[in-house]
Amino acid sequence: MTILERIILHKKKELVKARAIHPLKELEQSGFFTREIRSLSKAVANPDKSGIIAEFKRKSPSRGMINDQALVEEVTTGYFRSGASGLSILTDHEFFGGTNDDLSRARELNPIPILRKDFIIDEYQILEARAIGADAILLIAAVLTQLQAKNLARFARSFDLEVLLEVHQEGELDRLNEFVNLVGVNNRDLDTFTVDTERSVKLAGVIPQDFVRISESGITSPLVIKSLKGYGYQGFLIGESFMRHPEPAVAFSDFMKQLVFDND
Repeated sequence: MTILERIILHKKKELVKARAIHPLKELEQSGFFTREIRSLSKAVANPDKSGIIAEFKRKSPSRGMINDQALVEEVTTGYFRSGASGLSILTDHEFFGGTNDDLSRARELNPIPILRKDFIIDEYQILEARAIGADAILLIAAVLTQLQAKNLARFARSFDLEVLLEVHQEGELDRLNEFVNLVGVNNRDLDTFTVDTERSVKLAGVIPQDFVRISESGITSPLVIKSLKGYGYQGFLIGESFMRHPEPAVAFSDFMKQLVFDND
């Protein structure tokens, strides 16, 4: 069984418990549920901004614990102050050490769009995302059929949430549909968890032009961003290279200073 298969199996068990603890009526009563959504696609595509979606995560299945000392309040506000276009918050607990409260706390403190990074396979998780303060959700093509991807994206858009569809290979592009806002190419192989930014380069020519393009994972320097922009990428989801630092917000600030320097 692959890591991804183990994650999805555990996610199905989590869903049963979540529905029992937090029924739909409770989610709809959240103070965040009716708030106005901030557009992640517009924020990323804004040429005057960095295009970086800065991520907060504590661990990963491939690397184990990355940073168990970082505080979501300090890290995300630091990301915002230094110029992040958006935030990505891992809410999966078992494999990534995240919580729904992490996202809600980030929402309370930051005015930029927030992506809920999780393994979404059910409409309940979309309502949950709305209730905890997310502006966009992640759908992973590798774990969804074409019909599932379309139905979940449609459902998300009915609650004004934007949709980032993540792909890993050309064959997964058939999950794209009119309800998707952004296409993310994950440079990390979800079976082996190896990383190669050439994956984004190879897929650049086959992604339809009407979607905002995001390159995810393995972006370790501003030079990589400069290169990927040449292939039409507007957004860059980066987390681990910042979170490995004892002070992720400082690491991001340094990265941004170098990015500005390289663009001058």
